[in-house]
Amino acid sequence: MYSGMQGPGNPTRTEDSSTMVRIANALGTRRRRLTVVTAVVVAAALTWWLVGRADGGEAQASTATAEATTSTVEDTVTGSGTLESEKSSDLSFSSSGTVVRVYVEEGDTVKKGQRLARIDTDEVDANLASAEAQLDAAETAADSDGDESSAQQAANTAAVASAEADVVDAEQAVEDAVLTAPFAGMVASVGIEKGDQAGASTSSGSSSTATGDATLGSTSTSASSSTTGAITVITPKHFVVTADVSASDVERIEDGMQATVTPTGATDEVFGTVSEVGRVAETASDGTATFPVTIALTGAQEDLYAGTSADVSIVVESRADVLSVPTVAIETDGDQAYVEKVTDGGTTRTEVEIGDTFGPTTEIVSGLAEGDTVQYTQTTVRRGATSGGEQGGFPGGGGFPGGGELPDIPGGSGGVPGGSFPGGGR
Repeated sequence: MYSGMQGPGNPTRTEDSSTMVRIANALGTRRRRLTVVTAVVVAAALTWWLVGRADGGEAQASTATAEATTSTVEDTVTGSGTLESEKSSDLSFSSSGTVVRVYVEEGDTVKKGQRLARIDTDEVDANLASAEAQLDAAETAADSDGDESSAQQAANTAAVASAEADVVDAEQAVEDAVLTAPFAGMVASVGIEKGDQAGASTSSGSSSTATGDATLGSTSTSASSSTTGAITVITPKHFVVTADVSASDVERIEDGMQATVTPTGATDEVFGTVSEVGRVAETASDGTATFPVTIALTGAQEDLYAGTSADVSIVVESRADVLSVPTVAIETDGDQAYVEKVTDGGTTRTEVEIGDTFGPTTEIVSGLAEGDTVQYTQTTVRRGATSGGEQGGFPGGGGFPGGGELPDIPGGSGGVPGGSFPGGGR
Protein backbone atom coordinates (compact mmCIF):
# COMPACT_ATOMS: atom_id res chain seq x y z
CA MET A 1 0.00 0.00 0.00
CA TYR A 2 1.10 3.54 -0.56
CA SER A 3 1.09 6.10 2.17
CA GLY A 4 2.20 9.64 2.82
CA MET A 5 -0.33 11.48 0.64
CA GLN A 6 -3.96 12.29 1.30
CA GLY A 7 -6.81 13.37 -0.93
CA PRO A 8 -10.60 13.15 -1.27
CA GLY A 9 -12.25 10.22 -2.99
CA ASN A 10 -14.42 10.80 -6.08
CA PRO A 11 -14.80 7.93 -8.63
CA THR A 12 -16.48 8.68 -11.99
CA ARG A 13 -18.40 6.60 -14.58
CA THR A 14 -17.86 5.02 -17.98
CA GLU A 15 -20.06 2.64 -19.92
CA ASP A 16 -18.60 -0.92 -20.21
CA SER A 17 -15.86 -3.37 -19.20
CA SER A 18 -13.60 -2.44 -22.11
CA THR A 19 -13.42 1.07 -20.72
CA MET A 20 -12.28 -0.41 -17.41
CA VAL A 21 -9.34 -2.09 -19.13
CA ARG A 22 -8.34 1.14 -20.84
CA ILE A 23 -8.53 3.01 -17.54
CA ALA A 24 -6.27 0.49 -15.82
CA ASN A 25 -3.70 0.83 -18.61
CA ALA A 26 -3.89 4.61 -18.58
CA LEU A 27 -3.46 4.92 -14.82
CA GLY A 28 -0.58 2.44 -14.78
CA THR A 29 -2.00 0.74 -11.71
CA ARG A 30 -1.38 -2.82 -10.75
CA ARG A 31 -4.19 -5.33 -10.72
CA ARG A 32 -4.18 -5.61 -6.95
CA ARG A 33 -4.53 -1.81 -6.60
CA LEU A 34 -7.55 -1.85 -8.88
CA THR A 35 -9.08 -4.73 -6.93
CA VAL A 36 -8.65 -2.83 -3.69
CA VAL A 37 -10.14 0.34 -5.18
CA THR A 38 -13.13 -1.62 -6.53
CA ALA A 39 -13.72 -3.24 -3.13
CA VAL A 40 -13.56 0.13 -1.41
CA VAL A 41 -16.02 1.60 -3.90
CA VAL A 42 -18.50 -1.23 -3.35
CA ALA A 43 -18.19 -0.90 0.43
CA ALA A 44 -18.66 2.86 0.22
CA ALA A 45 -21.70 2.45 -2.01
CA LEU A 46 -23.34 -0.03 0.33
CA THR A 47 -22.61 2.17 3.34
CA TRP A 48 -24.05 5.18 1.51
CA TRP A 49 -27.24 3.32 0.67
CA LEU A 50 -27.72 1.76 4.10
CA VAL A 51 -27.09 5.00 5.99
CA GLY A 52 -29.16 7.04 3.57
CA ARG A 53 -32.05 4.57 3.73
CA ALA A 54 -31.96 4.39 7.53
CA ASP A 55 -31.75 8.15 7.98
CA GLY A 56 -34.02 9.13 5.12
CA GLY A 57 -31.10 10.93 3.42
CA GLU A 58 -30.71 11.81 -0.22
CA ALA A 59 -27.60 12.36 -2.33
CA GLN A 60 -26.65 15.84 -3.42
CA ALA A 61 -23.91 16.54 -5.95
CA SER A 62 -21.56 19.48 -5.58
CA THR A 63 -18.31 20.63 -7.08
CA ALA A 64 -14.98 20.58 -5.30
CA THR A 65 -11.51 21.82 -6.16
CA ALA A 66 -8.00 20.73 -5.27
CA GLU A 67 -4.52 21.97 -6.07
CA ALA A 68 -1.83 19.93 -7.77
CA THR A 69 0.77 19.47 -5.04
CA THR A 70 4.29 18.08 -4.79
CA SER A 71 5.25 15.78 -1.92
CA THR A 72 7.09 12.60 -0.97
CA VAL A 73 5.27 9.29 -1.31
CA GLU A 74 6.21 5.94 0.21
CA ASP A 75 5.42 2.41 -0.85
CA THR A 76 5.15 0.31 2.29
CA VAL A 77 4.68 -3.31 3.36
CA THR A 78 2.89 -3.89 6.65
CA GLY A 79 2.86 -6.65 9.22
CA SER A 80 2.54 -7.30 12.95
CA GLY A 81 4.58 -9.05 15.61
CA THR A 82 5.81 -8.91 19.22
CA LEU A 83 8.60 -6.92 20.82
CA GLU A 84 11.50 -8.99 22.10
CA SER A 85 14.81 -8.11 23.72
CA GLU A 86 17.52 -7.62 21.12
CA LYS A 87 19.61 -10.28 22.91
CA SER A 88 18.48 -12.88 25.42
CA SER A 89 20.34 -15.91 26.82
CA ASP A 90 19.21 -18.59 29.28
CA LEU A 91 22.39 -19.79 30.99
CA SER A 92 22.84 -23.03 32.94
CA PHE A 93 25.70 -25.23 34.08
CA SER A 94 26.87 -27.99 31.78
CA SER A 95 29.20 -29.39 34.48
CA SER A 96 27.81 -31.30 37.45
CA GLY A 97 28.12 -30.00 40.95
CA THR A 98 26.63 -28.15 43.88
CA VAL A 99 26.00 -24.43 43.54
CA VAL A 100 28.31 -22.73 46.01
CA ARG A 101 27.89 -19.10 44.99
CA VAL A 102 25.36 -16.92 43.12
CA TYR A 103 26.87 -13.52 42.43
CA VAL A 104 23.88 -11.65 40.98
CA GLU A 105 20.23 -10.89 41.62
CA GLU A 106 17.34 -10.16 39.29
CA GLY A 107 17.61 -6.64 37.88
CA ASP A 108 21.40 -6.39 38.22
CA THR A 109 23.36 -4.85 35.38
CA VAL A 110 26.28 -6.99 34.22
CA LYS A 111 29.25 -6.65 31.89
CA LYS A 112 30.33 -9.19 29.30
CA GLY A 113 32.34 -11.97 31.00
CA GLN A 114 31.18 -11.05 34.50
CA ARG A 115 30.69 -13.98 36.90
CA LEU A 116 27.07 -14.91 37.60
CA ALA A 117 27.28 -18.15 39.62
CA ARG A 118 29.73 -20.96 40.48
CA ILE A 119 29.50 -24.65 41.39
CA ASP A 120 31.78 -26.74 43.60
CA THR A 121 34.84 -27.56 41.49
CA ASP A 122 36.23 -30.48 43.51
CA GLU A 123 34.96 -33.08 41.05
CA VAL A 124 35.98 -31.25 37.88
CA ASP A 125 39.36 -30.39 39.38
CA ALA A 126 39.93 -34.08 40.14
CA ASN A 127 38.92 -35.01 36.61
CA LEU A 128 41.40 -32.49 35.21
CA ALA A 129 44.21 -33.84 37.40
CA SER A 130 43.43 -37.38 36.26
CA ALA A 131 43.39 -36.35 32.58
CA GLU A 132 46.72 -34.59 32.96
CA ALA A 133 48.24 -37.69 34.59
CA GLN A 134 46.98 -39.87 31.74
CA LEU A 135 48.57 -37.49 29.25
CA ASP A 136 51.93 -37.61 31.07
CA ALA A 137 51.89 -41.43 30.98
CA ALA A 138 50.99 -41.52 27.28
CA GLU A 139 53.74 -39.05 26.41
CA THR A 140 56.29 -41.08 28.43
CA ALA A 141 55.32 -44.26 26.60
CA ALA A 142 55.58 -42.53 23.25
CA ASP A 143 59.07 -41.15 24.06
CA SER A 144 60.47 -44.62 24.84
CA ASP A 145 59.33 -46.47 21.70
CA GLY A 146 62.74 -46.67 20.00
CA ASP A 147 62.73 -50.48 19.50
CA GLU A 148 58.97 -50.92 19.28
CA SER A 149 57.12 -51.93 16.15
CA SER A 150 55.56 -49.34 13.90
CA ALA A 151 52.14 -50.55 15.00
CA GLN A 152 52.98 -49.94 18.66
CA GLN A 153 54.41 -46.55 17.87
CA ALA A 154 51.17 -45.62 16.07
CA ALA A 155 49.19 -46.83 19.09
CA ASN A 156 51.32 -44.73 21.44
CA THR A 157 50.81 -41.66 19.25
CA ALA A 158 47.04 -42.24 19.22
CA ALA A 159 47.07 -42.59 23.02
CA VAL A 160 48.78 -39.22 23.36
CA ALA A 161 46.21 -37.57 21.08
CA SER A 162 43.35 -39.09 23.06
CA ALA A 163 44.85 -37.99 26.37
CA GLU A 164 45.33 -34.45 25.04
CA ALA A 165 41.65 -34.34 24.05
CA ASP A 166 40.66 -35.52 27.54
CA VAL A 167 42.68 -32.71 29.09
CA VAL A 168 41.00 -30.13 26.87
CA ASP A 169 37.58 -31.46 27.88
CA ALA A 170 38.51 -31.42 31.57
CA GLU A 171 39.80 -27.85 31.31
CA GLN A 172 36.54 -26.83 29.64
CA ALA A 173 34.59 -28.45 32.47
CA VAL A 174 36.56 -26.38 34.99
CA GLU A 175 35.77 -23.27 32.98
CA ASP A 176 32.10 -24.26 32.75
CA ALA A 177 31.93 -24.48 36.53
CA VAL A 178 31.49 -20.71 36.48
CA LEU A 179 28.61 -19.05 34.62
CA THR A 180 29.58 -15.76 32.98
CA ALA A 181 27.54 -13.14 31.12
CA PRO A 182 27.81 -13.62 27.33
CA PHE A 183 27.19 -9.91 26.72
CA ALA A 184 26.60 -6.69 28.61
CA GLY A 185 23.02 -6.48 29.79
CA MET A 186 20.64 -7.00 32.69
CA VAL A 187 19.80 -10.09 34.74
CA ALA A 188 16.15 -10.79 33.94
CA SER A 189 15.75 -13.84 36.21
CA VAL A 190 17.72 -16.05 38.60
CA GLY A 191 16.52 -19.64 38.90
CA ILE A 192 19.24 -21.10 41.14
CA GLU A 193 20.49 -20.58 44.66
CA LYS A 194 23.29 -21.81 46.88
CA GLY A 195 23.02 -25.55 47.61
CA ASP A 196 21.18 -26.49 44.40
CA GLN A 197 22.46 -29.41 42.36
CA ALA A 198 23.40 -28.18 38.90
CA GLY A 199 24.01 -30.22 35.78
CA ALA A 200 23.73 -34.04 35.80
CA SER A 201 25.47 -35.83 38.66
CA THR A 202 25.89 -39.26 37.08
CA SER A 203 28.60 -41.70 36.08
CA SER A 204 26.98 -42.21 32.69
CA GLY A 205 27.75 -38.72 31.43
CA SER A 206 25.49 -35.95 30.29
CA SER A 207 24.70 -33.95 27.20
CA SER A 208 23.74 -30.34 26.69
CA THR A 209 22.54 -28.01 23.98
CA ALA A 210 24.66 -24.92 23.33
CA THR A 211 23.36 -21.62 22.04
CA GLY A 212 25.94 -18.92 21.33
CA ASP A 213 28.10 -18.40 24.39
CA ALA A 214 25.61 -20.12 26.68
CA THR A 215 24.65 -23.70 27.42
CA LEU A 216 20.97 -24.49 27.72
CA GLY A 217 20.06 -27.29 30.11
CA SER A 218 21.62 -30.70 30.69
CA THR A 219 20.20 -34.18 30.24
CA SER A 220 21.46 -37.37 31.83
CA THR A 221 21.46 -40.98 30.70
CA SER A 222 21.30 -42.15 34.31
CA ALA A 223 18.38 -42.47 36.70
CA SER A 224 20.06 -40.30 39.34
CA SER A 225 18.29 -37.03 40.12
CA SER A 226 19.57 -33.50 39.63
CA THR A 227 18.18 -30.01 39.28
CA THR A 228 19.05 -27.47 36.63
CA GLY A 229 18.52 -23.78 37.24
CA ALA A 230 19.04 -20.95 34.78
CA ILE A 231 20.04 -17.32 34.86
CA THR A 232 18.56 -15.22 32.07
CA VAL A 233 20.44 -12.21 30.74
CA ILE A 234 18.84 -9.72 28.33
CA THR A 235 19.63 -6.39 26.72
CA PRO A 236 17.26 -3.89 28.38
CA LYS A 237 15.79 -1.00 26.40
CA HIS A 238 16.98 -2.49 23.13
CA PHE A 239 14.35 -4.40 21.18
CA VAL A 240 13.56 -6.20 17.98
CA VAL A 241 10.18 -7.09 16.54
CA THR A 242 9.68 -10.03 14.20
CA ALA A 243 6.72 -9.36 11.95
CA ASP A 244 4.81 -11.83 9.80
CA VAL A 245 4.84 -10.63 6.18
CA SER A 246 2.84 -12.15 3.34
CA ALA A 247 4.57 -14.27 0.72
CA SER A 248 3.65 -11.76 -2.00
CA ASP A 249 5.50 -8.94 -0.19
CA VAL A 250 8.57 -10.57 1.35
CA GLU A 251 10.60 -10.55 -1.89
CA ARG A 252 10.39 -6.76 -1.92
CA ILE A 253 12.07 -6.45 1.48
CA GLU A 254 15.84 -6.23 1.99
CA ASP A 255 18.15 -5.83 4.97
CA GLY A 256 18.69 -2.19 5.91
CA MET A 257 15.27 -0.91 4.84
CA GLN A 258 13.71 1.66 7.17
CA ALA A 259 10.59 0.80 9.15
CA THR A 260 8.08 2.41 11.49
CA VAL A 261 6.93 0.43 14.54
CA THR A 262 3.75 1.21 16.49
CA PRO A 263 3.62 -0.74 19.78
CA THR A 264 0.17 -1.42 21.20
CA GLY A 265 -0.74 1.27 23.70
CA ALA A 266 2.18 3.54 22.79
CA THR A 267 1.50 7.19 22.06
CA ASP A 268 4.36 7.60 19.60
CA GLU A 269 5.79 5.63 16.71
CA VAL A 270 9.36 4.37 16.92
CA PHE A 271 11.74 3.70 14.09
CA GLY A 272 13.86 0.74 13.14
CA THR A 273 15.79 -1.04 10.43
CA VAL A 274 15.23 -4.44 8.84
CA SER A 275 17.97 -6.70 10.24
CA GLU A 276 16.88 -10.10 8.90
CA VAL A 277 14.51 -11.43 6.26
CA GLY A 278 13.39 -15.02 6.84
CA ARG A 279 13.31 -17.29 3.82
CA VAL A 280 11.50 -20.24 5.41
CA ALA A 281 7.73 -19.93 5.22
CA GLU A 282 5.51 -20.22 8.27
CA THR A 283 1.80 -20.98 8.28
CA ALA A 284 -0.55 -18.28 9.52
CA SER A 285 -3.75 -19.03 11.46
CA ASP A 286 -5.77 -18.77 8.23
CA GLY A 287 -3.50 -21.26 6.47
CA THR A 288 -1.64 -18.74 4.30
CA ALA A 289 2.14 -18.63 4.03
CA THR A 290 3.99 -15.83 5.82
CA PHE A 291 7.66 -15.03 6.33
CA PRO A 292 9.33 -13.61 9.46
CA VAL A 293 11.00 -10.22 9.02
CA THR A 294 13.04 -8.94 11.97
CA ILE A 295 13.31 -5.20 12.62
CA ALA A 296 15.82 -3.78 15.11
CA LEU A 297 14.48 -0.68 16.86
CA THR A 298 16.77 2.34 16.76
CA GLY A 299 18.34 3.51 20.02
CA ALA A 300 17.33 2.85 23.62
CA GLN A 301 13.58 2.68 24.30
CA GLU A 302 12.71 3.71 27.85
CA ASP A 303 9.01 2.90 27.94
CA LEU A 304 8.74 -0.32 25.93
CA TYR A 305 8.56 -3.87 27.24
CA ALA A 306 9.24 -7.31 25.80
CA GLY A 307 6.05 -9.18 24.94
CA THR A 308 4.18 -6.10 23.69
CA SER A 309 2.48 -6.55 20.31
CA ALA A 310 3.29 -4.04 17.57
CA ASP A 311 2.37 -3.12 14.00
CA VAL A 312 5.17 -2.43 11.54
CA SER A 313 5.34 -0.55 8.27
CA ILE A 314 8.42 -1.17 6.11
CA VAL A 315 9.33 1.40 3.46
CA VAL A 316 10.21 -0.55 0.31
CA GLU A 317 10.27 2.51 -1.95
CA SER A 318 10.29 6.26 -1.38
CA ARG A 319 9.88 8.93 -4.06
CA ALA A 320 10.36 12.64 -3.54
CA ASP A 321 8.84 15.57 -5.43
CA VAL A 322 5.87 13.69 -6.87
CA LEU A 323 3.26 16.00 -8.42
CA SER A 324 -0.25 14.66 -7.90
CA VAL A 325 -3.95 15.45 -7.78
CA PRO A 326 -6.87 13.55 -6.27
CA THR A 327 -7.46 10.38 -8.24
CA VAL A 328 -11.17 11.21 -8.47
CA ALA A 329 -10.38 14.37 -10.42
CA ILE A 330 -9.01 12.35 -13.35
CA GLU A 331 -11.35 11.37 -16.16
CA THR A 332 -10.68 9.48 -19.37
CA ASP A 333 -11.69 9.69 -22.99
CA GLY A 334 -10.59 6.44 -24.54
CA ASP A 335 -6.94 6.04 -23.57
CA GLN A 336 -6.48 9.74 -22.88
CA ALA A 337 -6.66 11.02 -19.31
CA TYR A 338 -7.77 14.58 -18.60
CA VAL A 339 -8.83 16.92 -15.81
CA GLU A 340 -11.02 19.99 -15.56
CA LYS A 341 -8.48 22.74 -14.90
CA VAL A 342 -9.78 25.89 -13.24
CA THR A 343 -9.10 29.03 -15.32
CA ASP A 344 -10.19 32.64 -15.10
CA GLY A 345 -13.25 31.97 -17.21
CA GLY A 346 -14.32 28.75 -15.51
CA THR A 347 -12.76 25.36 -16.31
CA THR A 348 -10.84 23.98 -19.26
CA ARG A 349 -10.54 20.32 -20.22
CA THR A 350 -6.81 19.67 -19.96
CA GLU A 351 -5.13 16.46 -21.13
CA VAL A 352 -2.60 15.01 -18.68
CA GLU A 353 -0.10 12.17 -18.64
CA ILE A 354 -0.41 10.20 -15.46
CA GLY A 355 1.96 7.86 -13.62
CA ASP A 356 1.42 5.72 -10.55
CA THR A 357 -1.66 5.81 -8.38
CA PHE A 358 -1.08 6.13 -4.63
CA GLY A 359 -4.49 5.32 -3.20
CA PRO A 360 -6.50 8.57 -3.20
CA THR A 361 -3.95 10.47 -5.30
CA THR A 362 -2.46 9.96 -8.76
CA GLU A 363 0.86 11.15 -10.10
CA ILE A 364 0.79 13.76 -12.87
CA VAL A 365 3.73 13.33 -15.24
CA SER A 366 2.82 16.22 -17.55
CA GLY A 367 -0.04 18.57 -18.31
CA LEU A 368 -0.23 20.36 -14.95
CA ALA A 369 2.11 22.37 -12.77
CA GLU A 370 2.32 22.66 -9.01
CA GLY A 371 -0.35 25.06 -7.81
CA ASP A 372 -2.75 24.44 -10.69
CA THR A 373 -6.32 23.88 -9.51
CA VAL A 374 -8.60 21.12 -10.76
CA GLN A 375 -12.36 20.84 -10.33
CA TYR A 376 -14.38 17.67 -9.87
CA THR A 377 -17.78 16.51 -8.65
CA GLN A 378 -18.40 15.09 -5.21
CA THR A 379 -21.61 13.75 -3.70
CA THR A 380 -22.87 14.13 -0.14
CA VAL A 381 -25.92 12.76 1.68
CA ARG A 382 -28.37 15.24 3.19
CA ARG A 383 -29.83 13.77 6.37
CA GLY A 384 -33.51 13.89 7.21
CA ALA A 385 -34.82 14.06 3.62
CA THR A 386 -37.04 11.49 1.98
CA SER A 387 -35.29 9.61 -0.80
CA GLY A 388 -37.33 8.32 -3.66
CA GLY A 389 -36.97 5.70 -6.35
CA GLU A 390 -36.56 2.75 -4.02
CA GLN A 391 -38.30 0.07 -6.11
CA GLY A 392 -36.08 -2.91 -6.69
CA GLY A 393 -33.51 -1.83 -4.08
CA PHE A 394 -32.21 -3.71 -1.03
CA PRO A 395 -33.92 -5.66 0.37
CA GLY A 396 -36.43 -7.31 -1.91
CA GLY A 397 -35.51 -6.35 -5.46
CA GLY A 398 -31.88 -7.44 -5.26
CA GLY A 399 -30.56 -4.13 -6.59
CA PHE A 400 -29.71 -0.66 -5.40
CA PRO A 401 -32.29 2.08 -4.89
CA GLY A 402 -33.62 3.45 -8.10
CA GLY A 403 -33.99 0.24 -10.07
CA GLY A 404 -30.66 -1.53 -9.61
CA GLU A 405 -28.16 1.26 -10.23
CA LEU A 406 -25.17 1.70 -8.00
CA PRO A 407 -25.79 4.92 -6.05
CA ASP A 408 -23.43 7.85 -6.31
CA ILE A 409 -20.66 7.81 -3.77
CA PRO A 410 -18.75 10.84 -2.58
CA GLY A 411 -16.90 12.39 -5.46
CA GLY A 412 -18.30 10.49 -8.38
CA SER A 413 -21.15 8.72 -10.09
CA GLY A 414 -20.92 5.15 -8.98
CA GLY A 415 -17.83 3.64 -10.49
CA VAL A 416 -14.14 3.16 -10.06
CA PRO A 417 -11.89 6.15 -10.72
CA GLY A 418 -12.74 7.39 -14.12
CA GLY A 419 -15.08 4.58 -15.13
CA SER A 420 -17.73 1.99 -14.38
CA PHE A 421 -17.72 -1.57 -13.13
CA PRO A 422 -16.90 -4.35 -15.60
CA GLY A 423 -19.86 -5.33 -17.68
CA GLY A 424 -21.32 -1.89 -17.94
CA GLY A 425 -23.13 -2.01 -14.59
CA ARG A 426 -23.10 1.30 -12.85
